[in-house]
Amino acid sequence: MQPLTNVAVTAARRAGGVILEYYRRGDTGEVTAKSGRNDFVTEADQRAENTIIDTISRAYPDHAFMAEESGETGGESDTVWIIDPIDGTANFMAGIPHFCVSIACQINGVTEHAVIYDPVKDELFTADRGAGASLDGKRIRVTRTTRLRQALLATGFAYRKKQDIATHMPVFNRLLSSSADIRRAGSAALDLAYVAAGRLDGFWEMGLSPWDMAAGLLLVRGAGGIAGDIKDQDPLKTGNVIAANPKLYPQLIEKIERTPQGGS
Repeated sequence: MQPLTNVAVTAARRAGGVILEYYRRGDTGEVTAKSGRNDFVTEADQRAENTIIDTISRAYPDHAFMAEESGETGGESDTVWIIDPIDGTANFMAGIPHFCVSIACQINGVTEHAVIYDPVKDELFTADRGAGASLDGKRIRVTRTTRLRQALLATGFAYRKKQDIATHMPVFNRLLSSSADIRRAGSAALDLAYVAAGRLDGFWEMGLSPWDMAAGLLLVRGAGGIAGDIKDQDPLKTGNVIAANPKLYPQLIEKIERTPQGGS
């Protein structure tokens, strides 16, 4: 494992420990509403994010950060850490054990290292560009499912933009009728990690932020899958992502491409 990935693993595990302190006692700490509807930040989010930034800064004081709660910090640097302290905050607040810490490291605009940590299940997903993807140290691969009819998919709706649901429902309905089934579990980062690990055959979502998917994109690609945008643009810039194994990816594109796209 690369040194930068090792630091990210340490940071993710420490943040996971902070999150579990709240989760196990059924407490989120103080909750603050953000600007959008159904969009909240918890005390646990903020403490976990501070823990991640502090851990990485101690090892690499000159690096910069793009984090969900604190925004862009750390000044100018070729190395930027993209952080979501709790991806799946709504699940966390409701006591649903499906959320994670997501950390990606970009160097000169290219994502080189990724860590997604599920503290409840104690599962650690890691990837280094060009070196594959792993779950708890064991190599993972996307599924070999070749027919969309047999595929188990996942998606999410931008719950902060309720007006977009009417836009997304047509493609949801097409894929529901064309696939084995669809899950909506509430954490885009974990959905992408599950595609990488072969637990899901494919995933799509529109209107995401970079911290929701930066680590997951590298995991899928490292596991032999394709993670891209409907128009062959960078998902981190458009906010729209489709991920699957190479056989299913074009089939998902064919079903989704008739839906108008909207970024976050």
